[in-house]
Amino acid sequence: MKNILIINAHQRYPGKSEGKLTKTLIDNAGEILKDKGYEVKYTHIESDYEVKEELEKLQWADGIIFQYPVYWMHLPWIAKKYIDEVFSGGKGSITFASDGRSSDDPSCRYGTGGLLSGKKYMLSMTYNCPASEFDNEDSFYEGLSLDQANVSVHKVFQFCGMTNLQSHAVHDVHKAGADIASQIETFKETVDKNFS
Repeated sequence: MKNILIINAHQRYPGKSEGKLTKTLIDNAGEILKDKGYEVKYTHIESDYEVKEELEKLQWADGIIFQYPVYWMHLPWIAKKYIDEVFSGGKGSITFASDGRSSDDPSCRYGTGGLLSGKKYMLSMTYNCPASEFDNEDSFYEGLSLDQANVSVHKVFQFCGMTNLQSHAVHDVHKAGADIASQIETFKETVDKNFS
């Protein structure tokens, strides 16, 4: 891998979620990757984008970091809009050829028509919930891991043929006294490992 696209999928809510932590994570990832000799491009969804340009970036990238806050247990709506417009916009040329099935060959399975094979992606999230809510049968997520709780986002990239790297989440982002600094250090270690 030599080309990395970092997608900022944050949606700003004044006074509640300004995007400062997201920017810090993206800035840190960019510095690490550039120090390792990677070429890095950025997309900030909330600052507007052109579908054609985004498709060119997806084609160019060997790896993607998709950075987003988890709002109501899912992506911000502008991130879903980006996926709908950009990933759908690449049908038949860049993102996917078809859903993978074929009337001529029943062994072809759904979800195997992606055109971005060989590329890797990393999900990086910010959560208000504590890390203890994952992998815990007695928790809100009922034993789901971080990746299982974000399976729909993983499936978007996998549908297009991409392979996942280790995910990362910063937790307790609105809790007073939360140790965000050490979580940022862990994030940096994850980026370093994923893109070694």
